[in-house]
Amino acid sequence: MKNYDLYAIGNALVDAEYEVSDIQLQTMGVDKRHMTLIDAARRSELLDHLAGSTARRTGGGSAGNTVVALAQLGGRAFYSCRVADDELGAFYTQDLIANGVATNLTRTLPTPGQTGSCMVMVTPDAERSMSTFLGATAELDHTALHQQDIEKSKIYYMEGYLAASATGLQAALLGRQMAQEAGVALASTLSDVSMINFCRPGLDAIIGDGLEYLFCNEEEAQVWCGSQDLQQICDQLSQLAGTVCLTRGPHGCLVLEGKQKTVVPAVQVQALDTNGAGDMFAGAFLYAVTHGESHSRAAWLANQAAGQVVSQYGNRLTREQLGRIKSQAQEQWLGNGSRDDGQ
Repeated sequence: MKNYDLYAIGNALVDAEYEVSDIQLQTMGVDKRHMTLIDAARRSELLDHLAGSTARRTGGGSAGNTVVALAQLGGRAFYSCRVADDELGAFYTQDLIANGVATNLTRTLPTPGQTGSCMVMVTPDAERSMSTFLGATAELDHTALHQQDIEKSKIYYMEGYLAASATGLQAALLGRQMAQEAGVALASTLSDVSMINFCRPGLDAIIGDGLEYLFCNEEEAQVWCGSQDLQQICDQLSQLAGTVCLTRGPHGCLVLEGKQKTVVPAVQVQALDTNGAGDMFAGAFLYAVTHGESHSRAAWLANQAAGQVVSQYGNRLTREQLGRIKSQAQEQWLGNGSRDDGQ
């Protein structure tokens, strides 16, 4: 019997989200829509620019958001990450525990230093631009892995952002080897255009000889494939994983399985904030497939959850919100009987 539906490794970051204008972004020199790694001096500079602004603080980190979503939907998740012995580290650890996620943080002593944080700047067009100070998570290494828990999980998930960290990537790849030897399914995400542009060898190593599940958005797919031709993109991505979820914002998503391509429509919402949408999609999708649903139904549920995220400010939903989405999905599936076409 498997102890966990999902075992993930990734960055532990506390998000501070600000609403800003495009002019403010330009003044601060922040690259719109993308993630940029920053050092402590740059973080202080940005905080000075934002003095007087109110920030919403939540637990974050891409894979962290994904495991929380899966746990809130009723799944069992384990998260390997690293924090420092500070207030943010305590906040992050308690956030995982409160959301029902098991973690190595409860079994090891935190280290000196600063816990990683991410300044998320949301513009009126709902786009999010991230400036990430890795702090302690830059030193994430193999000691965060729990081999016995990896081997007793259904899926092992590697955050694509770890391609930027030498020790983090090494840890993710060691866990990948453990999972593969134990017959555990492998999953990952391309994470961000900046990872593809600057850390592609690391992403290549994470993908290795292939994954069971790969997640990416349309912009990431275009940059990865060096093309804007959708059919060419689908053909290339299908070689990387047994199932690829290519999200396309208001156009829904494509589920690619070999030569088969399934279009799953999005829920139509007024987008306010795209932060966390891809993480939520992955968490809801992986919850559904580990609980017996087909890939098209999993993508339908994931679209509903991601749509709810972008229609509000903040990178996560509450357990109650996800519970309602899951109930609505189950009612729709029962109403359709055996029909399963992604509608």
